[in-house]
Amino acid sequence: MDWGTELWDQFEVLERHTQWGLDLLDKYVKFVKERAEVEQAYAKQLRSLVKKYLPKRPTKDDPEVKFSQQQSFVQLLQEVNDFAGQRELVAESLGIRVCLELAKYSQEMKQERKMHFQEGRRAQQQLENGFKQLENSKRKFERDCREAEKAAHTAERLDQDINATKADVEKAKQQAHLRNHMAEESKNEYAAQLQRFNRDQAHFYFSQMPQIFDKLQDMDERRTTRLGAGYGLLAEAELQVVPIIGKCLEGMKVAAESVDAKNDSQVLIELHKSGFARPGDLEFEDFSQVMNRVPSDSSLGTPDGRPELRAASSRSRAKRWPFGKKSKTVVTEDFSHLPPEQQRKRLQQQLEERNKELQKEEDQREALKKMKDVYEKTPQMGDPASLEPRIAETLGNIERLKLEVQKYEAWLAEAESRVLSNRGDSLSRHTRPPDPPTTAPPDSSSSSNNSGSQDNKESSEEPPSEEGQDTPIYTEFDEDFEEPASPIGQCVAIYHFEGSSEGTVSMSEGEDLSLMEEDKGDGWTRVRRKQGGEGYVPTSYLRVTLN
Repeated sequence: MDWGTELWDQFEVLERHTQWGLDLLDKYVKFVKERAEVEQAYAKQLRSLVKKYLPKRPTKDDPEVKFSQQQSFVQLLQEVNDFAGQRELVAESLGIRVCLELAKYSQEMKQERKMHFQEGRRAQQQLENGFKQLENSKRKFERDCREAEKAAHTAERLDQDINATKADVEKAKQQAHLRNHMAEESKNEYAAQLQRFNRDQAHFYFSQMPQIFDKLQDMDERRTTRLGAGYGLLAEAELQVVPIIGKCLEGMKVAAESVDAKNDSQVLIELHKSGFARPGDLEFEDFSQVMNRVPSDSSLGTPDGRPELRAASSRSRAKRWPFGKKSKTVVTEDFSHLPPEQQRKRLQQQLEERNKELQKEEDQREALKKMKDVYEKTPQMGDPASLEPRIAETLGNIERLKLEVQKYEAWLAEAESRVLSNRGDSLSRHTRPPDPPTTAPPDSSSSSNNSGSQDNKESSEEPPSEEGQDTPIYTEFDEDFEEPASPIGQCVAIYHFEGSSEGTVSMSEGEDLSLMEEDKGDGWTRVRRKQGGEGYVPTSYLRVTLN
């Protein structure tokens, strides 16, 4: 038996139960922490602590007592109270193996729980929006049917009126035909909306929400198992240092092993299973039937012969929303046709692509600025003014990409909603580190802080991005180098470099090179390859050893 099948309508119950489980985990962590402090004092303080955490009035009517994890916790406290006077110092072991690990695990569980419930609320909001659209289309269909009926009666009355002109009669008939056509279109739209809603509702109740509830069940069972293991860690720590109280510790071990995650899930099902059936499909309410009726003397209904339409607003609807509703702002965003998690992933993917493009443009800008500086210092290598159009174009691209990044960041923030609002590193996900590693090429150190956060995850041993290296840095290096009599040192290529600019030379990672000329302050070093070829490479790409 699983939560998705048996507890499909108990959203609030599952929310309270999973929160209670996390509270119990935190309570146990807190207990062990205080227990470690008490272990350094007198046994009386230990007994006081056990008394503090024992239930005040345990009764059989308390539903929490029926869970094995709660029963094990109570039994564990009783065993601790039995050997309170024989305690030894185990604070260090308890603090490391229980407090730190379970506290960290509790934070992970809280984040996972929040993600699942947020996903459930988003799915519920989407279904509710679909139901509102269905109601709007039904009301429009009803209104158009009334208007068509009214136009038909008007046309019939004018047709029988001998004082009415032919033009009035034709105009009334055209109006009736138009209203009838509008009612037919509204009927088709209502039928399509109804079919779509029934399909979405079936997916919501039989697939989407059961999957979310099954994930919550798996999460809660893992937490329960881990909590039981935490109880066992407490016993193991005691057994290592206090053999004299082995009997009491064995009792605590039994309490830890008695934790049964599946049994606790079954207990929760038995406590809160409602037995209600899932809502069936809505029936089609055909308001167009009254248009085809011919009024007669025997017609029933209103005095003028028109049957009375049933108002949808007067009907009492069955309970369709068994899940707790929270106020949530409806966000209009891209990829809204996708499921919530897929939507978030697509937005994250688009944001990463824009950040990569932005980083490439910023590297291009830095390369152009470096070229301009070289041209200004060495006029024979080129005209600095010739680079201004390319610099201006690059700046325009950077501004455009920054706007797109901001747009996607806003959409992504809305999609993640409260999941990101409690994360302290939410901003760091969309910014570059302020200082790049020293192994980066010289033109990467001034990259904009608007780069994507995925750069933070790269290892410091990875080679710097060479996207900006495709732009010539030195476009007019002298082809004839003045070769010294012998190399002034040796160097090893730390990273691969593709010498695509004039005056540069390619090298492979790990390649041994001869140092022909040191860096003169511009970030470039002249080297010679063993298989032939000489040119400039970035100094930061080398590990240099002078003779």
